[in-house]
Amino acid sequence: MDKIPLTRAGHTALSEELKRLKSIERPAIIKAIAEAREHGDLSENAEYHSAREKQGFIEGRIKELEGVLGLADVYDPATLSGTIKFGATVKIVDEDTDEERTYQIVGEPEADIESGRLNIRSPLARALIGKDVGDSIEVRTPGGEKGYEVLSIDYI
Repeated sequence: MDKIPLTRAGHTALSEELKRLKSIERPAIIKAIAEAREHGDLSENAEYHSAREKQGFIEGRIKELEGVLGLADVYDPATLSGTIKFGATVKIVDEDTDEERTYQIVGEPEADIESGRLNIRSPLARALIGKDVGDSIEVRTPGGEKGYEVLSIDYI
């Protein structure tokens, strides 16, 4: 299988989530299931069915995190420099609206556009890779072509 690129911070966050799920959430849901069983008839026990559903979600997330962390290829952006590459924090300006945005290019499991973490596989990130300060890029979006200029590149 292919390695999954993660920043050091992303790897830490996913590891902490896995630890929390295994040490806190899993034991709590097992206890909730046991308590719900004590209430009698399981076929009409909403608490039991809700707890089992939550258990399924927790177990699925644990397996997903173990898979991602097992394939993780961790990068420390602070050790990088130069043109835009994985881990870079990039400030760009929309050439049409002059709106400035800042994104860090990260792996898919840690991507969150609302928090400024851009998936390495997104069209914008792919267009930014290899560019330098002052370069312009064109990105095809659902709303049409968008032009951006790179204002700064940081590796923090």
